[in-house]
Amino acid sequence: MNFVLCVLAAVALPATPNANAVRRALEARYRHAATLKAAFYERFSDGKGGGQAESGTVYFSRPGRMRWEYESPERKLFLVDGANVWFYVPADHTASRAKMKESSDWRTPIALLAGKADLAKLCSSLEIVDSASASANGKLLAAGDSVLRCKPREASDELGGAITDVLFETDPEAHLIRVVIRQPGNLETEFRFGNWQENIPIPEIKFHFEPPPGVEIVDEEKLAGELH
Repeated sequence: MNFVLCVLAAVALPATPNANAVRRALEARYRHAATLKAAFYERFSDGKGGGQAESGTVYFSRPGRMRWEYESPERKLFLVDGANVWFYVPADHTASRAKMKESSDWRTPIALLAGKADLAKLCSSLEIVDSASASANGKLLAAGDSVLRCKPREASDELGGAITDVLFETDPEAHLIRVVIRQPGNLETEFRFGNWQENIPIPEIKFHFEPPPGVEIVDEEKLAGELH
């Protein structure tokens, strides 16, 4: 069996996959990817019928770096440089900064793509859920897709905040195509991914934030201290 066939076999799923098979295939798909790029769609629901939707391009680089470039409806930047988490809205002329361990942003479960987390550490249990339970906005799963439900470990530093469960949806080739983070009060944040590219050249500067002239830097730790 040649190398290509070995890789395909590593991410292939059995006809009726179980949770461990889906987890292993997902991990195998991204384990050796030094860089990743994808288009993303993000939807937030406040549990009361309100919410918002945004889209853009996301980049990942091992170890532990992510860059989310929001393009619609407003330009924003969310960046993890390996030590700090940055959030920048050009229209506000302000950038916030927090240490990674202090950040409670819900993108953290997706950090597994950047090699800084794994499902065994994030989840106290993993199970396959059916299409009805995993559907979003009434849209059922595509044929061959699998969905893992992760029950977060209590007091998990990686997840931060209160999260009831996280859904990871993969296609038959074990690409991650959807992540849903659910929180108390029927709050829900959904990410959809498409056009994955693996091991492509990404300029190093993409994972560093240099505030433009006139942009104020606000440290979240300092701000929290002032509020208390």
